[in-house]
Amino acid sequence: MKKITLTALLLCTSSSVFAVSPGGPNCGWGNMMFEGKAGTGYHLLGTTFNNSFGNNTFGMSSGTNGCNTGGRLTYGGRSLLSFSNILTEFSEDVAQGDGEALDAVAVMFGIEKQDRGAFAEVAHANFDKLFPSENVSAEQVLQTLFEVMKNDQRLAKYAV
Repeated sequence: MKKITLTALLLCTSSSVFAVSPGGPNCGWGNMMFEGKAGTGYHLLGTTFNNSFGNNTFGMSSGTNGCNTGGRLTYGGRSLLSFSNILTEFSEDVAQGDGEALDAVAVMFGIEKQDRGAFAEVAHANFDKLFPSENVSAEQVLQTLFEVMKNDQRLAKYAV
């Protein structure tokens, strides 16, 4: 359980590092204060300042503080299931139709509690599609999982 919790925590924190910030890359007073500076320390200070005072949130709603919500958010990190340790546990849980890794993936996908049983059922019913061979990659599993979810009326809203 600790390994899954740690993986989920790392995924949540690492995704915020690789995403283009909401409101754009110039959004908030923290960016203004440290303009022209480089390095992890300055990025963390700017982000901390923006989050502490909520000025980037205000800027996004009012169109001020250098914020612009017209662009699309992007993600440059690796896919959720690319961590081999959770993929192995996930495949075992999908085969059984229940388990901690299956629940953790459902939570990471934002699947509401009332729909997690359906997620487990659909994943279990499509085990052969998700894991057609021992050598299937995490990216292939993820892509197939989204396709399977899109084809299920209850889960389609989560496969955006």
